[in-house]
This record gives sequence, structure tokens and C-alpha cells, in this order.
Amino acid sequence: MTKANKASSSIASLVNPFDQKKEVEFSVPGQASYEPGLYEESLKKGFDLMQRPKKAAGVASITRQHSKNRMTIWERISVLTDEDPKVLFQNWGKNLDGAGLVTAVVKINGRDVALYGHDFTVRAGSMDATNGKKLARLFELAGKRRIPLVGMNDSAGAYVPAGVGGLDGYAEAFTALRKISGVVPSIMCMFGFNAGGGSYLPRQGSFLIQPNETFFGLTGPGVVKSVLGEDVTADELGGPSVHSQSGVTDFVVEDEVAALKKVKELLNYIPDNNSVMAPVQETSDPIDRKTWEIEILLKKAFNSPSGFNTPVDVSIIIQQLCDHGDFLEVQPDRARNTICALGRMGGNVIGFVANNSSVGSGQIDIDAAYKNARFIRFCNLYNIPVIFMEDTTGFRPGKDQEAGGIVQAGRAMLDAIVDLRTPRFLLILRNAFGGAYASYNNYPTGADLVIALPSTRAAVMGPAGIEFVYKTELREIRAAVKAKKESAEWGVEQEAILAKRYEEELMNPNEALSLGSISQIVMPSDLRKVLGEHMEFHLKHYTPEPLNSVQREFF
Repeated sequence: MTKANKASSSIASLVNPFDQKKEVEFSVPGQASYEPGLYEESLKKGFDLMQRPKKAAGVASITRQHSKNRMTIWERISVLTDEDPKVLFQNWGKNLDGAGLVTAVVKINGRDVALYGHDFTVRAGSMDATNGKKLARLFELAGKRRIPLVGMNDSAGAYVPAGVGGLDGYAEAFTALRKISGVVPSIMCMFGFNAGGGSYLPRQGSFLIQPNETFFGLTGPGVVKSVLGEDVTADELGGPSVHSQSGVTDFVVEDEVAALKKVKELLNYIPDNNSVMAPVQETSDPIDRKTWEIEILLKKAFNSPSGFNTPVDVSIIIQQLCDHGDFLEVQPDRARNTICALGRMGGNVIGFVANNSSVGSGQIDIDAAYKNARFIRFCNLYNIPVIFMEDTTGFRPGKDQEAGGIVQAGRAMLDAIVDLRTPRFLLILRNAFGGAYASYNNYPTGADLVIALPSTRAAVMGPAGIEFVYKTELREIRAAVKAKKESAEWGVEQEAILAKRYEEELMNPNEALSLGSISQIVMPSDLRKVLGEHMEFHLKHYTPEPLNSVQREFF
């Protein structure tokens, strides 16, 4: 039995977990016995209509769903909540109009959440005009009542016999979901095999979770084969390995149960809407806790043979700053040269955007810039403060980067940083060079606090800058060596002296301190205390509210 089978076996059942278990009698308690009439008959018919959403799938359909290692819609809901969902729009007519989609309001960890889910056991969860209207009304409800949205997608796409009505249904849903983007956060799960509109719609959400052995894409392998003549598997075309690298998928998980647990975990870090803060969580981790582990990490790294060129995994530093080390990394499989994560300090939710020098020297490339930009926009919309952690030699150079639009990607990141209105700090860990420094949440771009470790090296250029600063001296040294006036060894020694001079004069935090570019130097063991206390002050004086003008989560 696979892991996924094991995980699902505790959920899978031929019995709907929300089905009415007992026989219902349509009589008033204490009423004298009498012969039921037309009224009781109408009550029974009404009750049957109420129960039809839960009984739409037969045993054969449920068995088929389980054989694919998938849960039914009702089993998925039961993982998210123990309470009966408030099902909306009980329109399960004789033609099964709208039956492939369930919309409801549920309680998840005590919070009201708008929820939809395709019922694949009914017409493969396909969409028609009725379903589009149901979705649009649910999205409008979420926006109006300011509650988060969760989507469980498991659909074959538009219902072909419905004709253009199915496409109209998708268009109506697309439009309604776009209008609440930036108003309430949304979390989408991808289950099964989704194509066409079934891919467009969930990617409009704030976050997208994809289990292994699932597919979604604009077209399936069959269409690719017929149009292009290419043989490609579903996994190669739209599996987690593809979407996690492109940034379409934010989280890849083992199976459906893990996906739904990720929903609950993520909800713990995000607010209900753009007018409030994310939930504060009491913590026993003191804000003034010494972060000795950071000091040990940096000491081992920088005292190694490679010195200040030693890569450092910044996620370890984030972990040490967060309450009890708990944080949630977003898009952990993509662009590892940057880390975007949600965590807590002093019980408050904080966003972290950090260069990760353990991958590609922390250089910012196209994927990293867009990854940062999207995450920063989300934090801006939903009142989440951000701590930036800088350790990069700059933007990644190269023909492929320029051809791919690194200028545009870098601009998107810079725009997101400039627009950020929540409390935001910059911690310079080590390298802060050139355009990367200029576009990475410094005081000129709006930072509320800029601090640096003693290991900081801030400059227009890294070590290569000596070629510009000491151009004349280097020319003279190299000319003397070339003319055999001095030895090659002498030339190397002289260039080393200039390199050391460059680092002492320009590649250190002193100049930045004197110019006011950095507020203070902080010892690594005091980072949590300094950042946490400053954050508490700024949050105390920050009023959560929507942005003054319409801004959506995506560009």
C-alpha cells in the first residue's frame, strides 16, 4: 500500500460523512397522533431535495473515485472541518444541473471560510452555466462578508453537452474571482485531472497546492498529440514537477490529505481579508531570546578556508528568528536562490524575503525576482509586515537572463517593494552590491529600519570594483611587471594590498553607517530581540486597511 493509500484509507468510505444517519419523522414533538397528509408529503419531498447533494453519487461512482486514490468531495470537506457545512444552492434537478459542484460555508479552526469543490462522481465535476453562477455567487459572498476562500478542484472542464453555456459559466466565475483578488485571500487545491478552464480558475487564487500524481493544464496529452504530434505524459505536461518550477504551483504535497492539511496550516498565517491583521498567536518563546545558533553558523562559515565567500543557508537564520523555529516557506521548490516564507515573531505573522547564498550565491535571477514580487504584493495587500534579508552579489548576469527579461522581472520586484506600505525592515547579512542593493528595500525605497551584521559588505561593486576605483594604480603595477621592472610575485602582492584597501575603505558597513544608509550594527545573537522589539513598535502604530486604490494579487 502506498503512502497516499494509507493516508486516504482513514478517510475513504462508501458512506457520506455528512449524510443524515437516522430516519426523520415529520411531526411536531408532543403532537397527538394523526394521519399524515399533503403537508407531510411536501416536507418529505423537501427533505429529499436537501439530501440530494450528499447522495448524488452512487456506490459505483464512489468506488471508481476511490480506485483512483481520490476522495469524494464530502470526504475532503470532512478533513477540513468536523462541523456540517452550510451547503448553498441545492439545485440538483433531474438533469443534474449544477450537481458537479458543491458550494458551502464551513468552519475551519473556528473561522468562517467560503468553500467550493467539484464532485467528480457526478458528470466528472464538469462545468455548465449553472455551476458558473454558483461559483460567482460564492465568490461574491466571500468578498461581501470578508471571509477567505478555499477551492477543491477536480473537474474535467466544461460540460460539452451544455454547449457555450459551460464556457459562459467559466467566464462568469473568472470575473467574479478576479474582483475579490486583493480583497480576501484564497487557497486552491488541485485534485485529479484538470484541464482548460479548470486550470485557469484555481490559478487565480492566492496560493495553489498540488498533490503528487495529479495533472492540470490548458490542454491534456491527447490534444498535444493530435495538434503537435508530440508524445508527452500527463506528468511531463502538467504534473507537480513542472508547475512547481514554473511558479504556477506554490506547494507540492504527497497526497490529498496532505493538501488539505496544508490548507489549514496556511490559513493559520493569513488574515480573513484586507482590512485586518493575520491571527496573532500567543507564544512562550521570549522576544529577547538570544540567537546564538546564528552566531555559530556564521562563525563556522566565515572562519572556513573560503572565508566570506562561503555559502550560507539563510533558511536556518529565518528559523532561529521565528517563534519556536516555526515558519512556512512558499514555493520551496522554485528559485532556491531566494526564500519567501511566512513565520511568527512575538506571535505576529511576518513575511520573510531573503537572498539564499547557498544557491547561486544568492544572485537574483528572473524566477527569483518574480517569486519575490508576487509574495511581496500578497503581504502588501493583506497587511503582513516584511523582513528582507540581504546577502547577494547582485542580479544574475548572462545572455539568457537578458533575453528572458531580467530587466522587467527586476522592475516587477522593485515596484512591489516601493509599493509596500506595511512595516518593513532590511537586515544586511553580508553582501549588498550594486543594483541589487538599490532595489532591495533600503531607506530610499521605503524601509522603516535598516540594520546590518558586522559581516556586512556594502558597495557599488564587489571585489571586482578595485578595477574601477584603483584603475591608475593597477595599470602602473601591471605595466611594471610587463616591462620586467618588477617580478610577477611583486605584482600579485601589490594587487592584494589594493584589494584589502578596497575592502577596508569601501566594502564594509562603516561608509553606509556614516551616510545613514544603515541605522545600526547588530550582533548576530541579538537579531531576534532587535527585530522583534522594533516590529512590535511599528505594528502597534500600524492600522490595517485596504489599499486606497484597486490592486490585485497578480500583475
